Amino acid sequence: MKLKHPISTLVFAVMFVVMAALPAMASAAGSIVQDVRLWTAPDHTRLVFDLSQSIKYKVFRLHKPERIVIDLHNAKLKARFNKLAIPDPVIKAIRHGTPKANILRVVMDVKEKVQPRSLLLKPMQGKPYRLVIDLMRPQKQQAAAITAEKSSHKGIVIAVDAGHGGEDPGAIGPRKLREKDVTLAVAKRLAKIINAKPGMKAVLIRKGDYFVSLKKRVYLARRAQADMMISIHADAVRQRSVKGASVYTLSERGATQDRAARALAAKENAADEVGGVGADEIYDSQVNKILSDMFRRDSLNSAQILAEEMLHKLKGAGPIKYGIPKRARFFVLKAMEIPSVLVELDYISNPARERKLKSRKHQQKLATALFDASIRFFEKMGRLKSKQDRASGQQQVLSLLNANAN
Repeated sequence: MKLKHPISTLVFAVMFVVMAALPAMASAAGSIVQDVRLWTAPDHTRLVFDLSQSIKYKVFRLHKPERIVIDLHNAKLKARFNKLAIPDPVIKAIRHGTPKANILRVVMDVKEKVQPRSLLLKPMQGKPYRLVIDLMRPQKQQAAAITAEKSSHKGIVIAVDAGHGGEDPGAIGPRKLREKDVTLAVAKRLAKIINAKPGMKAVLIRKGDYFVSLKKRVYLARRAQADMMISIHADAVRQRSVKGASVYTLSERGATQDRAARALAAKENAADEVGGVGADEIYDSQVNKILSDMFRRDSLNSAQILAEEMLHKLKGAGPIKYGIPKRARFFVLKAMEIPSVLVELDYISNPARERKLKSRKHQQKLATALFDASIRFFEKMGRLKSKQDRASGQQQVLSLLNANAN
């Protein structure tokens, strides 16, 4: 471009220098801690900082008394710590200060010797840069939190997995209903129904609003020696008129051919990226163990039967999106020795269905449908006696009594 006037040349040069300097100016301005959140899990406490941009930081421990210190370089605090639910099982108090120029220091007084673990997450799915600090409890407490779910129950154990949680809200409806809240509510209702049934026990993979990695969900189901796993979710799409439940099983060699199943599996499998998983997250080597083709076929067939029963019972609770089970590569279903299904209760993106999903009455209806399907599955598998079997047994007893009377 040829500039005709000297003044134009000068203006252009100044604009070029300013634009080139903008990134450096932004960096010099530093990052702003816009928000802070606290999540309490059985084996750790997680603190999350929302940041306006990437940041340099340092995390270290101090003793006598026990403290965790976070130094944020060139950062300013806009968030407020007094909104956090403190004290929690790990943190007694949080305070902050500026011990040096350009250093924002956050100090957490902790109740026990914890191991800090940190990771910086890049912006994704509408979330900004996030600094995640996990305070891992001592090995004894971690073991107690995990082994508390290890079942010595002699009957039937069902792992109930509420999808998402903590930093990962899942899908969000038009009226801001969060998938993670719906799934936990239905999961707790289902667990209550299961535990009321003699000879059956429910194990909640997630008991509260905190994040559990996909690998750990599989691990906890195995630790519980579960006979079945139900992973509960609620779907969302752009078209708000879409509604209905659907049920998925694991596809061993890839998702079903339609795009919807592939997209859904990719979205659910991305939960770890949204929630934040550290490099040293718990890993269960059995996820990759080699199983015989016969075992794989039997496992997939059992899951298919379970999925069909789920759809059949869910028809009585509301609309159905897909009339037959679909298969996709969901990581949470990878415990192939456990018949597992992923249930999308409905579309939270549909305003009318969102209202239903928020209703306690409807949540109970959905939980009952999932329970009834589970009972029918175990009857088909010969683990429980059906009503017909019980009636036949009672008739045989009556016949014997009558024969003896004669």
